Amino acid sequence: MTEPIRLLHFADAHIDIANYGRHDPQTGLPLRVMDFLHALDQIVDAAIEEKVDLVIFAGDAYKDRNPQPTFQRAWGERMMRLSQACIPTVLLVGNHDVSPAAGRAHTMHEFSTLSVPYIHVADRLALLTPQQLGLPVQIITVPWLSRSLLVGREETTGKTVEEIYARIEELVSQRVTELIEQADPDIPLILTAHASVQGAQYGSERAVMLGHELVLSGGLVNHSKLDYVALGHIHKPQVLSAQDSHPPIIYPGSIERIDFGEKEDKRFVLAEVGKGQTHWEFRKLKTRRFIDPAPITPRTEHFMEDLLSQLPAIADVADAVCRVRLSFPRDDEPLLDEQAVLAHFAQAFEIKIQKHYLLNKRARLGESAGVEAMTPLELLETYWVSEELDSAEMEVLLALAKEILAEDAEEKG
Repeated sequence: MTEPIRLLHFADAHIDIANYGRHDPQTGLPLRVMDFLHALDQIVDAAIEEKVDLVIFAGDAYKDRNPQPTFQRAWGERMMRLSQACIPTVLLVGNHDVSPAAGRAHTMHEFSTLSVPYIHVADRLALLTPQQLGLPVQIITVPWLSRSLLVGREETTGKTVEEIYARIEELVSQRVTELIEQADPDIPLILTAHASVQGAQYGSERAVMLGHELVLSGGLVNHSKLDYVALGHIHKPQVLSAQDSHPPIIYPGSIERIDFGEKEDKRFVLAEVGKGQTHWEFRKLKTRRFIDPAPITPRTEHFMEDLLSQLPAIADVADAVCRVRLSFPRDDEPLLDEQAVLAHFAQAFEIKIQKHYLLNKRARLGESAGVEAMTPLELLETYWVSEELDSAEMEVLLALAKEILAEDAEEKG
């Protein structure tokens, strides 16, 4: 029986997302990008300090498939630290890392092109062996698999999208099962996948996952011959396996908050993976705070007094990304003193005031003041507020509406 290996597992770095804030005058980088890099530094530091045997990154290094060279350099510097520490590192290719165009390089290609020591780029469905890794462990890699890679045009003719994806899932399940059976039964076996798994709970990133995608079955990832399942793609950290069951099936989540929809602490995983027995724990990352008080509906007669009394304390908002959500009738707009709100958040990293105009539920939109001047998104948002949808659900619906309207504009254009 081989000794357990010490594993660090993280995913969804998206290091070049800068939705908020300004640029650092010394480095020229957006300060939010520096936040993501700080989280990545904590992960690399932990791998080196904890003397782990293996690092698995389960996909999505950047926000899209065309990262700027500056961000590629920042990512590369940190991966080189792992290489120089002689830590075998598996870089799984995610959906944000790969181009939809056939034959184009993905964002991880330079590591395999240059044969960087100890860095293993996983861009195909395969089994990495102990000989390849230099460790007594086997890893089945399931990168982001597009429809075009798995089924040809002739196989999709006359079939519905649902039928096509059912066939894709069948093909992937068959191949993964074959690789599990090929693996050495006496050596720990890890499955890493950048994909959705049945039963997983999405975070706010679900809003940008329009259309169909490969979904792995819960039974496949819960195979008795697996010893750890390292997942990526879903930003909400979660454990899909039952408590104390084997194998652990884990999404560590993204390493920094993408937006206000990601409310959970950010984490990575440290594990000791042995044949038939694995011990693991979440490690919390130090990240920038996001402060998002409950929506405020000020009374007309005490508008600013009500509003200011419900804001978080000035001392609590320092260096945080903050949002204030206000719901009030459009006629009360002159009562809002935005400068007073901004002054309250003067020490915040960023403050966004989000206004929702209340309507009488029974009134037709066409009879409401100012409707003619509202955009389709404003009309939708106003309607959802009148239906008392919660903010998280509204964020997802708004993001979906933006994608649909953008697609419609492209088709008409």
